[in-house]
Amino acid sequence: MQLHIIRLLLLAVAAALLTACGGGESNVASGNRLGILHFGNGSEPQGLDPHVVTGVPENKIVRALFEGLTVKNPYTLEPEPGVAQSWDVSEDGRIITFHINPEAKWSNGDPMTAQDYVWSWQRLLSPALGGEYAYMLFPLKNAEEFASGRLTDFSQVGVKALDKLTLEVTLNERTPYFLQLLDHYSTFAVHQPTIEKFGKATDRFTAWTRVENIVSNGAFRLKNWELNRRIEIEKSNTYWDRDNVRLNGVVYYPTENVVSEERMFRVGQLHYTNSVPLGKIPVYNEMPDSPYRQEPYLGTYYYLFNTLVPPTDDLNVRKALSLAVDRDKLNQTVLKGTNISAYSITPPDTLGYYPPKLFSYDPERAREFLTKAGFPDGEGWPGLELTYNTSEDHRKIAVALQQMWKDVLNIEVTLTNQEWKVYLDSVTNMHFQIARRGWIGDYVDPNNFLDLFITGGGNNNTGFADPEYDEMILRKAPQAATREERFAVFHEAETLLMEQMPILPVYTYTSKHLVHHSVKGLPPNLMDSLNLKYVWLEDNEQATKTDD
Repeated sequence: MQLHIIRLLLLAVAAALLTACGGGESNVASGNRLGILHFGNGSEPQGLDPHVVTGVPENKIVRALFEGLTVKNPYTLEPEPGVAQSWDVSEDGRIITFHINPEAKWSNGDPMTAQDYVWSWQRLLSPALGGEYAYMLFPLKNAEEFASGRLTDFSQVGVKALDKLTLEVTLNERTPYFLQLLDHYSTFAVHQPTIEKFGKATDRFTAWTRVENIVSNGAFRLKNWELNRRIEIEKSNTYWDRDNVRLNGVVYYPTENVVSEERMFRVGQLHYTNSVPLGKIPVYNEMPDSPYRQEPYLGTYYYLFNTLVPPTDDLNVRKALSLAVDRDKLNQTVLKGTNISAYSITPPDTLGYYPPKLFSYDPERAREFLTKAGFPDGEGWPGLELTYNTSEDHRKIAVALQQMWKDVLNIEVTLTNQEWKVYLDSVTNMHFQIARRGWIGDYVDPNNFLDLFITGGGNNNTGFADPEYDEMILRKAPQAATREERFAVFHEAETLLMEQMPILPVYTYTSKHLVHHSVKGLPPNLMDSLNLKYVWLEDNEQATKTDD
């Protein structure tokens, strides 16, 4: 009897989970019928101000509510018209003239103008705002000077409205990836009258982004926001391309617990998950017609070498350490086969660019380099400290490398775990010998990875400095006449970088999602970029059934 009661209770719980919209329908079933996408979004967003927020959960919502001058084609990641219906580039590549779509409107019906961008970019670059992504506009003439406070007259910054629908941008130098930057949410225009109604232009997190106040310009507009429960958006009737938007709305769920999120997917509460528990991935991989999607992602996990302190100041040591790491084994054992072994900093196929591969796992050569460094079979080894920030995954990877170095090179490496702020201070001030690092691209171009290592670069943190490398990244690549010539320069520069080996690449990230089969128009891409204006739902499938 007791067992029967328990079974009835479990069935009642399952039924409750499946009943999201009434009538016994799951969210997926009702969403397919009504054109509403149910979306796992990781965590509660910090806010919705494009010039202030920095996180991935915020990015996904902001990009649905707002649109930039350009957007990324979801299949090719090439820039295509957004608010700007076209643009002209001067012969020297330094002046770009954008022509605003006369049909582009704010969600309150106001027409969009070139002046919206002048005002918005001044806001982003204003030191008083403290926008963390202000550097995205630094290719603009005098933008960095204005953002640093060295220049106070914004009229000297390279952006001006020639008329209501014509925006002229002047760059410091030819910047082939500039159009890519304009799809980053930090460069989006915001509605000046609305922001000024609720405070100063440079005030952060004011009431202007509340449901009842916000004015946006994207394919969707904000409908409802229940803290820590859901955010609802609906199709905008003022969007210039509204006739081609097929979704009627999206519901975002803050789902920090990845295990709970996966269960929500299984019982039909979600069309899309933000992530997938590592332990569940093998199960989904065995399924026929699996909903699991894993694709390369524009990011690299690597270690910094401090090239200014022993023993990592010796190139032979750095090569020995790198060649002794079996990246494929690490991926299969620790990372459950979910990432891609990396031998350079730039992820492969970044808009058609492929980095050089100069080495692989080679224990014999690793021991030879250690001998050249004066430590045959680890004899006389002075010790080495590897620093990482608090994270179970970071610890597991560090432990694996520690053991590989012991097995292959017969050397001892000490692991040091630091809290995030302490770790950042250690890296910034180069108080380490080897330190964990990761970089996720802000835009799709090899430059976003290779300019990390220019002399004195804010993210270099290795001591690596090479005038030839600087020349290639800062001058030769921007001046290249074609993409092919530019990529050839990048390949030469990255070859030089990996020959000097100031970093130890470990793996290229992948995106990992569960996606219901009814979701269409959501192609995988290197940026994990979701442009929901292209997405639709097919109302011809049953919701995912519970399957424990």
